[in-house]
Amino acid sequence: MTDVLRRGRGSLAFSFLVQGVAFALLVTRIPAIQDRYRVSDALLPAFLAAVPILAGVGSVTTERLVKRVRPSLLLRWSQPVVLLALLGVGAGERMVELGIALAAFGLAVGVLDASMNMLGVSLQRSYGRSIMLSFHAAYSLGGIAGASLAWVGAHWHLALWVSYLPVVLVLLPAVLVGSRWYVDDRGGAVGEAEKPAGEGQVLVFKWLLPLCLVMTVAYIGDSTVSNWSAKYLQDVLGSSEQMATVPYNVYMVTTLLGRAIGDLGVRRFGAVAVVRGGALVAAGGFAVVAGAPGAWVGMLGFTLLGLGLCVLVPQTFAAAGRLFPGASDAAVARLNVFNYVGFLIGSPLVGALGDLWSYRGAMLVPMVLVLVTLVYARSFAAQPDRYGGGHERPRTADVGRGSNGL
Repeated sequence: MTDVLRRGRGSLAFSFLVQGVAFALLVTRIPAIQDRYRVSDALLPAFLAAVPILAGVGSVTTERLVKRVRPSLLLRWSQPVVLLALLGVGAGERMVELGIALAAFGLAVGVLDASMNMLGVSLQRSYGRSIMLSFHAAYSLGGIAGASLAWVGAHWHLALWVSYLPVVLVLLPAVLVGSRWYVDDRGGAVGEAEKPAGEGQVLVFKWLLPLCLVMTVAYIGDSTVSNWSAKYLQDVLGSSEQMATVPYNVYMVTTLLGRAIGDLGVRRFGAVAVVRGGALVAAGGFAVVAGAPGAWVGMLGFTLLGLGLCVLVPQTFAAAGRLFPGASDAAVARLNVFNYVGFLIGSPLVGALGDLWSYRGAMLVPMVLVLVTLVYARSFAAQPDRYGGGHERPRTADVGRGSNGL
């Protein structure tokens, strides 16, 4: 283990944290954004859907860009764009300005998410043990910090730009300085022994498809909690308006705790066992929410959801890196698109089922979808390197380590 890798891990964790702050500041102030720009209730879903759609475009673009540009460079310049776009959302006055700012935010987030996870996968390979969950724990911590800052802004009735400006002024120079220590396979800081074998490996989408399905259902579950937990607790379980704000915070805290200790679980029991356990706990959480007789039991269900869902996304990215060690950047970028697919499907799906059927019944649908992960759990195991044309190579040292540590 070198100081270069340690600094690279620290700087990348900080980028995950900053992204958590930025995203939370945007999504938790949506009512204030709607009021500032006088966006109607009918038009608001179009604005909100545009962000993940454009993020998917950004992620696809990243898959092509990394053939010529290092992921560390893409991350270095996309993160400042995200922060400046956030400030643009808070500082604009006309709806067209909001549209431009959200478009820039969405495209840059797609590049940012993909490149961050590319660097996380390559660093995990260099470490030879599971560290991916620690990066996503930093993101969860940033989300809690961002949501807390948003609460302060809302409590004191601060203008959006007043809430956003100090955050951007602090974080923007910090990420630019921190970006000096990013490490990727092509950055010259990783020794030849740690670089992945099979640089000519072909990305075969049908081999990646099971992980794409897991990524989609994980984000369907996450978006269900993000968008419907407050309404469910208040309208279905009869809680107070104040208490209805608690489940998402509890979910974020348990997500942080689960990811903070998750790498230890992966090292001890293996990725397959951790993913299976996470899927079962998440499904149990949805079952508890659907059958809860009151608000406090419902809170227990959302707590279980945080503990269960938190391991799925980081381990899905890590599994893609193991499956395609010679094309991990392309695999991560392609997989990242299904992050946004799940986000787009989850909220409308639960809302439509809630209106047509019942919200209790609607909670059973993401429960069943999460259980699909059990069918594909073997995709998270260490696997032989696969190349185009149907050929297979013996496991490399990196992939072999994965059977014990990834």
